[in-house]
Amino acid sequence: MTSPAPSPPAAKLPVSLAANPVLSSWVRFSSDGRVTVSPGKVEIGQGIVTALAQIAADELDVDIGRVQMIRASTAASPNEGVTSGSLSVQQSGRAIRHACAEIRQIFLAAASDRLGVDSGALEISDGTISGPGNVRTSFWELADEISLDREATPGATPKSSAQRTLAGSSVQRLDIPDKVFAHPRFIHDQALPGMLHGRVLRSEMSAAKLTAMNAEGTRAVAGLVAIVRDGNFAGVVSETEDGAEAALKALRKGAVWSPGETLPDQSGLAEWLKSQPAESTIIDTRTAAAPAEKSRTIRRQYTRPYLAHASIAPSCAMAQWSGDRVRVWTHSQGVYFLRADLALVLKLPLESITVEHMEGAGCYGHNAADDVALDAVLLAKAAGGRPVRVQWSRADEMSHAPFGAAMAIEIEADLDAQGDIVGWRHSIWGNGHTARPGRAAQPALLAATELANPFPRMISTNPAQANGGGADRNSVPLYDFPSWQIECHRLLTMPVRTSALRTLGAQGNVFAIESFLDELATERGEDPVAFRLRHLRDERAKDVIRLAARRANWKPDKRAGIGHGLGFARYKNTGAYCAVVAEIEGAEDVSVKRLTIAVDVGEAINPDGVINQIEGGAIQATSWVLKEQVRFDRERITSNSWTDYPILRFSEVPQVQIELIQRPESEPLGAGEAAHGPVTAAIANAVFDALGVRVRNLPITRDSLIAAMELTS
Repeated sequence: MTSPAPSPPAAKLPVSLAANPVLSSWVRFSSDGRVTVSPGKVEIGQGIVTALAQIAADELDVDIGRVQMIRASTAASPNEGVTSGSLSVQQSGRAIRHACAEIRQIFLAAASDRLGVDSGALEISDGTISGPGNVRTSFWELADEISLDREATPGATPKSSAQRTLAGSSVQRLDIPDKVFAHPRFIHDQALPGMLHGRVLRSEMSAAKLTAMNAEGTRAVAGLVAIVRDGNFAGVVSETEDGAEAALKALRKGAVWSPGETLPDQSGLAEWLKSQPAESTIIDTRTAAAPAEKSRTIRRQYTRPYLAHASIAPSCAMAQWSGDRVRVWTHSQGVYFLRADLALVLKLPLESITVEHMEGAGCYGHNAADDVALDAVLLAKAAGGRPVRVQWSRADEMSHAPFGAAMAIEIEADLDAQGDIVGWRHSIWGNGHTARPGRAAQPALLAATELANPFPRMISTNPAQANGGGADRNSVPLYDFPSWQIECHRLLTMPVRTSALRTLGAQGNVFAIESFLDELATERGEDPVAFRLRHLRDERAKDVIRLAARRANWKPDKRAGIGHGLGFARYKNTGAYCAVVAEIEGAEDVSVKRLTIAVDVGEAINPDGVINQIEGGAIQATSWVLKEQVRFDRERITSNSWTDYPILRFSEVPQVQIELIQRPESEPLGAGEAAHGPVTAAIANAVFDALGVRVRNLPITRDSLIAAMELTS
């Protein structure tokens, strides 16, 4: 007797839509002929506003000019958590696509009833629904009769890739005109009626206590509205921004601080990381079906320093109290998460706090946007109901915002008599990579630790592997090694404050894995491209490596001082595929001349947007590799200016050529963080190709080259 065929899996809603199923929270039709779309993800320079508008316009068959994108707010927007991890298109895009597909069917059914025409005979063009005999109606004529205050159902079927007209096209970004023509779009440029200005006093020393504060000189500053102090939190409110700066300067003169925490010895950072109390976790293991005999073991250690977000504009926020309610304007990546932490600090119910997103000039992860929001809220308490704007200084940003965690990574490979890999071990030491607001029973905001009744400072954790991981992100090889063990040692102390920085641990892990693979290929005398292809089964991975190598003419004739290197990864092992060939020149300093990149993001909603994201990530990674590291002595962060924390200059930007593999039939994959790890590894491998020196400690500066040469000699 033949057993019945298994039932197909039940249809499910996209994750963000399942969490926020009411259709009207995503899409509404306004009386002026527009479609308002309200995602929970926010625009942070990645072009998500445009890509989501394209998806909505495609599914609804309306002109994209009709689509009005609404900024995220806890007052009205769906709660999509935090905008991070290159997940905006994957999560918000899928939710909007499904919601709009269902809304389209709802309106077609209503039009069928009104016009007396079978829905299958109706067509939609720019929101007008028409059928045989020139009968017609529109979304806007039907909107008053149709309530979208209903929950989405799993059965709606979005259009096929062949039916879409906007997705896959390079539509001009909706946010760019305002930025080009200097219209106020960033929070830094906004001015609310009656707005005051605030500044917060903080010590340069980590965790120092404010033991005394003489405010006599501060009270004499013109325009002063209030001096605020609550424990170690202190600040000023003024009628003008210049007045706030002058008052802060006077307040600083009268402040007395206790000694702070002792910071690590920067010269021995890797050893310090490996010696601290830690929580150890086995991330993944694989056991060979038939273990091979090892002939020898090669072990290498790679490090990356603490990294700053280095946003061009410092963090900024505005807040305004009305009775026991407060409204906050912020460039936080998670308005709902920030609201949760504000509620903990203020001991207010969530409904008493409204958090609205405004664009900020760069963030790249958990910078100080959330911290400055609490600063503004606390200072605004003394403003008599007027709004208060607080902007951090460059020194504040470089000293007190969370950093990307430093990492020490040790990899061992067991080789058989032929030099093939038979075992692989990967160990990571470092702080956790996230202490974002809204994810714990205690707030993760800086000022919360400074109050008279302080909250403890949160020790950073790592997201679960199922969510992409943290320090362990991209540590599990995509390569087909017969056995491996991956382990992570998360530090339980945090004298240097860390949280999420773009890619989390992926940049460090990809740098280590791809550098080590190059070392193993060199040991064998095997071409690095062929070596990688031999260890990969994933055809999409092979495709990007082959394409990058072909476009870069791998390997051209050898020239003195010129080197070429390859780097590859699939971001989080679930996201975009990216392969990079770097061409560098080694003279007094290393300069990156050209990056040739192949990327596969599945369906590219806006190809130009994808290319922009990959290019931006590649240039940022080049800056990380060649220049960036947080510097500190035993008392304080010393890299608190652009002089002490240099970033890549325009004159140093390499040529970037990007080849995009289009797969419109595949689900879209996030692009924003895909290039960082491969670019890092490609540059490091190119340095070895050019100079014969293997630099395993980032950044690759003249000092690190000399140190590597001394180790080699």
